Amino acid sequence: MTTTHAAPVTVAMTRRVDPARSSEMVAWMRAGTALAEVFPGFLGAGWVQTAPGSPEWHMLYRFADAETLRRWEESPQRRWWLTSAQGIVEHTRAERRTGIEGWFDPPRERSVEELAAAAAPGPPSPPRWKQAVTIWLAFFPLSLAATLLTGRLIADVPVAARVLLTTLCLTPLMTYLVLPRITRALHWWLHGQPMPWRIRR
Repeated sequence: MTTTHAAPVTVAMTRRVDPARSSEMVAWMRAGTALAEVFPGFLGAGWVQTAPGSPEWHMLYRFADAETLRRWEESPQRRWWLTSAQGIVEHTRAERRTGIEGWFDPPRERSVEELAAAAAPGPPSPPRWKQAVTIWLAFFPLSLAATLLTGRLIADVPVAARVLLTTLCLTPLMTYLVLPRITRALHWWLHGQPMPWRIRR
């Protein structure tokens, strides 16, 4: 029996469309987002035109893991959605990112109107000191537990071998389990938002 670690998967697509049909492009992308939203694991989507009047559009969507992404990509809803744009939209490029990329950039949906109105793309990442504190909060308990366990169970093993074993175990735990959870829990602090329990009524 094998165990797989789930990691969010971000898909970035580049598509081209006649600038005269930009309103149809926006409606088409909104329809795709609405279809994807009902699928388990959907984390967010967004799109932006390269420049006013440009034929090139960039679309991004994220799912909780490769399996939930696969279910969306193989779904009849998505096939219908892609078919509905034949003759209008040209697909040019796709890129997938997984693992630690995007830890501190939470997915969110932004319309092309919001993106075009902004001089800079999206909100800034959290300050580096906050990122460092978050990583330390995730790493300290794991490192402490690993030190105690290796000191008791494999104390006679050479130091280099112990460090190798520890890092091999801790790296996937940090990447796929602990850090994603702690960044979600501290999202409000990382991005300077009010404490969640203070805004509840």
